[in-house]
Amino acid sequence: MSTKISALVITLNEAKNLRDLIKNLEFADEIIIVDSYSTDETMTILREYSHVKVYQHVFTDFSSQRNIALQYASHDWILFVDADERISDALRDEILQTVQLPDTKAGYYFKRKFYFLNNPIHFSGLSTDKNLRLFKKEGARYSGLVHEKLNIKDTGTLQNFLTHYSYHSHKHFKDKVIYYNQLKAKEKFEKGKKPHLLMSIFHPIYTFFNRYLLRFGILDGVKGFVICKIYAQGVNERYKEWRRLQKNQS
Repeated sequence: MSTKISALVITLNEAKNLRDLIKNLEFADEIIIVDSYSTDETMTILREYSHVKVYQHVFTDFSSQRNIALQYASHDWILFVDADERISDALRDEILQTVQLPDTKAGYYFKRKFYFLNNPIHFSGLSTDKNLRLFKKEGARYSGLVHEKLNIKDTGTLQNFLTHYSYHSHKHFKDKVIYYNQLKAKEKFEKGKKPHLLMSIFHPIYTFFNRYLLRFGILDGVKGFVICKIYAQGVNERYKEWRRLQKNQS
């Protein structure tokens, strides 16, 4: 098996991240970006990079868009990152060493270090976050509308952290959390599940106290309170969207 790496990214209005992102991925053997018809300067900036392969596809869901990107990859190893994530020098070296090993796993999880308003978040339910980001292309496929999953079982975890600059403003964070929860509602609705009244009341409350107290969000100070509150609001919006979908079906 080749040790060459295809770095894949799906984008929508990521002009603010692109230059740093591409510079960060230059160690890969190819960089492929699948854009969902951005309306900002994304495409203008991408034209500056002749070595970056760029495609555009209408967005339907995250799994479909990631699977489209997989189809364009030329190499055996896939490195999938989001536009607001960065690979440290230590993680880059670990990636390059890992794919050279004589006996490799089918895929590797990356632990993520979150930043909110440019400050690191140490708790609030985010300290244990990890995602499957480096994997062998053969047979790999994503499923699920949100928090998409790969059909890979033989996995390991790399030691160095992926940096996630996910939330650059309060509004951006809240909009993103609500959007993901609306997709989650759609996913449950399409599976034929129905929202339960008591769960719609207690699930948001549990989400807040679980993150703020049991997972030590209180130690992240004011930002921890804001993060935990927004996650609870997102769960509340999930049930509202779920009920709306259920009502429209009637």
